[in-house]
Amino acid sequence: MLRVDQSPLQSIESVLAQVARREPESLNYCIERYSSLVWSLARRYSPSQADAEDAVQEIFLEIWQKADRFNPTLSAETTFVTMIARRRLIDRYRKQSRLLETTSSESDFDEQPDLTGSASAELMDEAAKATRCLDSLVSNQRDILRKSIHEGKSHSQISTELQMPLGSVKSFARRGLIQLRHCMDKFSVAGTGIAS
Repeated sequence: MLRVDQSPLQSIESVLAQVARREPESLNYCIERYSSLVWSLARRYSPSQADAEDAVQEIFLEIWQKADRFNPTLSAETTFVTMIARRRLIDRYRKQSRLLETTSSESDFDEQPDLTGSASAELMDEAAKATRCLDSLVSNQRDILRKSIHEGKSHSQISTELQMPLGSVKSFARRGLIQLRHCMDKFSVAGTGIAS
């Protein structure tokens, strides 16, 4: 289990709210609290230490930019930070894979890059599980979570766009996240990957 550093001066629920308000030192508190979590994920899913360091910087920049989207009624701060970190790491992996494919096709070498490393495979497996779990939700839950997570829209924006009461949007989002968490937990416990 990953340990999340805690500053005695800051409550865990307030850090992202402070970052969203751009309060002085708020980013430092955020880095202090979540650096071990973010570094563990980045190191686990990066091909080198230098790449992991770059990923950590990108992740904290994205946390800084998106802190105002955190909704404590939907998830814990640790979950929000982990979601941003994993999404950023998956994006980096995809970009690196495309770059390797382009480089190898333009080179004179017959040898193909090895993209089967355990970290890369595990990250892609995790992404596939998350996609499978998201696809298993009922359409309203799935649509609302995709708009919230992938498009970064607020509940009120989703309510307007889908012409759905705000309370219903929040309820679908909350139930969808609970089911998503249960689905991912089942994969973790089973440890057997995705059934075809």
